[in-house]
Amino acid sequence: MNDLRIIFMGTPDFAVPSLEILVENHYRVVAVVTAPDKPKGRGQKVTVSPVKQCALQYDLPLLQPTNLKDPGFIEELRSYEANLQVVVAFRMLPEAVWNMPEIGTFNLHASLLPQYRGAAPINWAIINGEQTTGVTTFFLKHEVDTGKIIFQEEEPVYPNDTAGSLYQRLMHKGSRLVLQTTKAITAGDYPQIEQKKLNNLKKAPKIFRETCEINWDQSRENVYNFIRGLSPYPGAWTAWSGRVYKIPEAEMVNPKAANKMGMKPGQYTTDQKTYLHVRCANGSLSIRKIQAPGKKVMDIKDFLKGNQL
Repeated sequence: MNDLRIIFMGTPDFAVPSLEILVENHYRVVAVVTAPDKPKGRGQKVTVSPVKQCALQYDLPLLQPTNLKDPGFIEELRSYEANLQVVVAFRMLPEAVWNMPEIGTFNLHASLLPQYRGAAPINWAIINGEQTTGVTTFFLKHEVDTGKIIFQEEEPVYPNDTAGSLYQRLMHKGSRLVLQTTKAITAGDYPQIEQKKLNNLKKAPKIFRETCEINWDQSRENVYNFIRGLSPYPGAWTAWSGRVYKIPEAEMVNPKAANKMGMKPGQYTTDQKTYLHVRCANGSLSIRKIQAPGKKVMDIKDFLKGNQL
């Protein structure tokens, strides 16, 4: 199909390589849909999405609807006469939008579906200690993340990965899968595989600040994975002496180290100079980086020089 007309939908930096790879491979992106500009930070300076910045660089038509069900937006979308829509890290679409193109709308998801359906698949894969994850392209349908799979590609999860490092790799691997999927659709030869019905499905719900509190009663392996899975954002946190500290980086230490007699999970030991060890259910973690309220992330040695716990 040489007359492919694509509308691309996305907002954060995760979606940018996918848009770039389509444009740079000479696919006809007739419009880009992204989030409205919004004020951000203390100065409430108006910021634009990374996808909008990319679209402006390529001089692509932009749509920034506040309401995806608005009849005016839907009519404007229809006026571009796209026969394929590509969605990467965007909002949930109403049927009037995803069902509009002749070929359909495909989405890039950062997991090996059907596992980790939901808003935070990268975080939850690390939190759950997975050794493998990946990316999937699939056609949208009514139920979230349940449509027919087009392509999948695996990606290892390394023991020292954070959500941030895995995010970067899946962002670029995903863009290549978007290109592969678009090429297959252009050729008119692409699979549509029903997702397997599994009993042990793992979910990836949206993460909120309240669910980022560290439970030191868990094993040190689980706490370590929890910290990695929330780093650098939104950040795992704990409260000591009434103050909330974010813990963006830790490492497992010898189980015998820092396990002083009578220490309970959540209690810590430190020389106030070089180390901070926190007790978990079956051992301890060494805190490598910490963020005090209203402060920047600091190496633990620098933090201990100017702060007494």
